[in-house]
Amino acid sequence: MVQATRSENPKNNKADGAKKGSMTSKVEQVALQASGYELTYRPHEKLPVIVVDNFPNLGRLTALRFLEWVSANPEGVAALPTGKTPEYFIKYVMHYLSNWTRKETRAELEQHGLTLERKPSLAGLRFVQLDEFYPIDTRQHNSFHYYVNKFYIKGFGLDPARAMLIDPGRIGLPAGSSLNDLFPDMTVDLSLRIRKARTLLEKRQQRVLEEVDQFCTEYEHRVREMGGIGFFMGGIGPDGHIAFNIRGSDFYSTTRLIEPNYETRAAAATDLGGMEVARNKLVITIGLRTITYNKNAVAIIIAAGEAKADIVARTIHSQRRNEYPGSALAVLPNARFYLTRGAASRLTNRVFVDFAREEQVPAERTQRIVMDLSLNTGKPIQQLTREDFLNDRFAAELIKKTKSTYQALKDETHEAVLGNLKRGNQKIEDKTFLHTAPHHDDIILAYLPYVTNLVRRSSTRHAFAYMTSGFNAVTNDYMHGAISDLLYRLEHGEFDELLARGYFEPANASARRIDVSYYHEGAERRHEDKKLSAISRRILRNMFELYEEDNVENLKQRCHELLNYFSTQYPGKKDMALVQQLKGRVREFESELKWASYGFIGESVRHLRLGFYKGDMFTEVPRADRDIPPIRQLLEELSPDITTVAFDPEGSGPDTHYKVLQAVAEALKAYEKKTGKSDVKVIGYRNVWFKFHPAEANLFVPTSSTHLADMDSTFDTCFNTQRTASFPSYELDGPFSKLARKIQVKQFEQVKTFLGEDFFINNEDHGMRACRGIVYLREMTLPEFYSKSRELRQVAEAI
Repeated sequence: MVQATRSENPKNNKADGAKKGSMTSKVEQVALQASGYELTYRPHEKLPVIVVDNFPNLGRLTALRFLEWVSANPEGVAALPTGKTPEYFIKYVMHYLSNWTRKETRAELEQHGLTLERKPSLAGLRFVQLDEFYPIDTRQHNSFHYYVNKFYIKGFGLDPARAMLIDPGRIGLPAGSSLNDLFPDMTVDLSLRIRKARTLLEKRQQRVLEEVDQFCTEYEHRVREMGGIGFFMGGIGPDGHIAFNIRGSDFYSTTRLIEPNYETRAAAATDLGGMEVARNKLVITIGLRTITYNKNAVAIIIAAGEAKADIVARTIHSQRRNEYPGSALAVLPNARFYLTRGAASRLTNRVFVDFAREEQVPAERTQRIVMDLSLNTGKPIQQLTREDFLNDRFAAELIKKTKSTYQALKDETHEAVLGNLKRGNQKIEDKTFLHTAPHHDDIILAYLPYVTNLVRRSSTRHAFAYMTSGFNAVTNDYMHGAISDLLYRLEHGEFDELLARGYFEPANASARRIDVSYYHEGAERRHEDKKLSAISRRILRNMFELYEEDNVENLKQRCHELLNYFSTQYPGKKDMALVQQLKGRVREFESELKWASYGFIGESVRHLRLGFYKGDMFTEVPRADRDIPPIRQLLEELSPDITTVAFDPEGSGPDTHYKVLQAVAEALKAYEKKTGKSDVKVIGYRNVWFKFHPAEANLFVPTSSTHLADMDSTFDTCFNTQRTASFPSYELDGPFSKLARKIQVKQFEQVKTFLGEDFFINNEDHGMRACRGIVYLREMTLPEFYSKSRELRQVAEAI
């Protein structure tokens, strides 16, 4: 632990290449010029912004800026983020330091504004950990303490003696005691701060809480003794939280133990092994005043992807308000937001700059502006007036640039909406569809109503291909219950007859189908035990395959081993490969259950289990030699007319959706090159994580109450591992199907605004009259799809 001296103060921390005030450093100047934007567009933007093209470039910029600062502050105080957002920051820092003397590295550094004679040394830095879950055993790989030690202390070569770390297991515990002794269920009752303890255990807990609060006070004091933080970098949460300063945090807040809000816990659920764990966790976090104490501090907030665009824009556009914790940084001259284009997509001034520079206005841009005007005014498109257009700067500029009348612009957009609805509702015959998905519930949550309409045509052919095994979404608690049920049935001889006739042999394809049918029989009869028995059958079959074992007594022993494993492994820990496979097979069974209800069984449902999906903190980029061939071979086998793909147009971190998008794009290129078939259409979809603006979609699929009910029912019936919403969205505390329903209903409200309520109420088509939701899809030609799927391979392989 670092021992700070009182002689250090905020005045001693230099902002390096930047002068006083909000001047940019050399690295920032180069990045700013490349972006084509100003640093700040006042009066709307209250914080400076630098925009880069994509997620890897965001990591490179932050790495360059960090090394630039280190060169001027070799003994400065740094506080760096944890989680997945800093993936490329960490990779680039290590890449540059490891290859500093290579000519190509020096040329790249100079190209980006980093001209240093000497390689920066990080050994003299003093490090401040931003936050930590409480209580948590810091030996766990999902603790921030472990992350900091792995990637920063060891990875960057920092001096452990000069690091201020947060280790809950060393704060206030009586000698010989552990966190589990004091908090047997690893939950903390903060009311013990203000009420009398009722039991001896509560008295001991109360004393520990007092020591934690004292630790926080001393932690804050030590940071200030060092002069405050000189280089701060952090992400921004769905509620706008910085570190764990959640929405509503006081700008003068200091290091403290707090209870997170729902959004923050939902965002942490994946790291902690499920919402069941995250709900009970508190956090120790530095405060907003801790960050802003040093007025010369370089404070950088990084955000990638469109999912962050709304909270980023609201924070940057806001005056200093507790509602937006990031707005507290406005007091720092060297505070910055580093953003990808997706994360910056709702900064209206920058969007307007892009629009004003366009020589030709694409139809999508025209439709977006007119649609936004309709939504902002609450008027149907055809009821918008000339004054409405002239009072909106985008719409007024649209008239100017296109030299069109406002009526012509209205007509164009109105016709586009009608055309999208018509295409989304048209009958499709004699086509082969390959539906691809990263995870096993993605298709259902994104466009089940469209599939429902398609499969009514017997001439259409369908295959459903799942690119990953999805094991991360299966909790240890679920597996413990499922294995316990299987063991009980084995010990009571329920499967003896099936075992005798080879039912569980991995090659018995007919029996696999019976598993599915048996489950649905139980579901239709509300026979819960029959459903559980079907699940046990499939798990036993998977154990035959994975363990290469057919001796029942040995498999019983394996069940006992698994029960011990699932009861002793901490939630969120990376599983060993066999357990990953076992969990993945559970997810695969769920997808088979769904499509069996539509009559698609056997080879209609494919599980590709691409190798890049390993459960690591930083997911691999798909490899051309490993991950592309299985998709290409499937394309060659099926020769589809239409392929669907989860369509996230910007890599917002190490997300599986975007990486599958890249893999599918590469496979289609290889398939097209080999077969010469260039007329394949691609339909892009989004679900609960990313949403289309209506102008981005060109298929509007009308969705009835029956469609919506079917989605809910399907999810609840088939996706047992997801029913408890262990890994929920921050937008809704509940199953994903409820959120998907909410999104589709909201999209219907948008289209109803565009066309007017009478369009649906009095429509001649009974399907339109029954419409209560809308699914947005985007149909593309292969060249269009290729252009939309950005090439990240080159920049990723560079590090």
